[in-house]
Amino acid sequence: MISKNEFEHGTGNGHGRKNGQGKVISAMQAKLQSPEFLRNFELDLAPVNREELETAVTQILQAVGEDPEREGLRRTPHRVAKAYDELLSGYRTDPSKLINNAIFDVEYDDMVIVRDIDYASLCEHHMLPFMGRAHVAYIPGQKVIGLSKIPRIVDMFAKRLQVQERLTRQIADFINEVLEPRGVAVVMDGVHMCSMIRGVKKHSSGMTTSTMLGVFRDDERTRAEFMAHIDRASGKSVF
Repeated sequence: MISKNEFEHGTGNGHGRKNGQGKVISAMQAKLQSPEFLRNFELDLAPVNREELETAVTQILQAVGEDPEREGLRRTPHRVAKAYDELLSGYRTDPSKLINNAIFDVEYDDMVIVRDIDYASLCEHHMLPFMGRAHVAYIPGQKVIGLSKIPRIVDMFAKRLQVQERLTRQIADFINEVLEPRGVAVVMDGVHMCSMIRGVKKHSSGMTTSTMLGVFRDDERTRAEFMAHIDRASGKSVF
């Protein structure tokens, strides 16, 4: 069994383990910094142009009949530009810094599950928020990742203009590419402001999306085990 200290820090396994860990980290850093990897996961976008954003927000305020110079709105273009810089920061995340060498070469082949990861994103159709919880699982091949990194991966893809279906797939594909596990499963629940406050205005409706890769797709028992863990944690019956 792997101790928490070994899992988080990769210690306690001797000189040979340290050498192996160094090779794993070096190979991973090279992959994470490669132009192809960054391009494939849309991590190479230019910085947000706050000046242009402020101008655009001012024009929107004028277009809806407001006065951008009144007291309550005078700083609104600046605040909105700053907010979008944060809300869309997932395009500019450095994956190497995000993972921060927390990839470990260990002998562990049981399911790893991180449940109930809160996320918030912006719908690309109306630029309104959608939010919910993500549940992520993988079965290691030869590598595991520090558990705190899974929620950060979710945030990296959530902080973009998104649709929930693509968001779910991108999280699974990234983990699959980085860890090369036997399988990855991602299930996401979400509520969408674009359907709650406009259009159909269905306040209680939600959306669930899933992506299953490797053994989670091919093995019904593995997939059922993962779903049972989620159901038990939420208090639902699995029967």
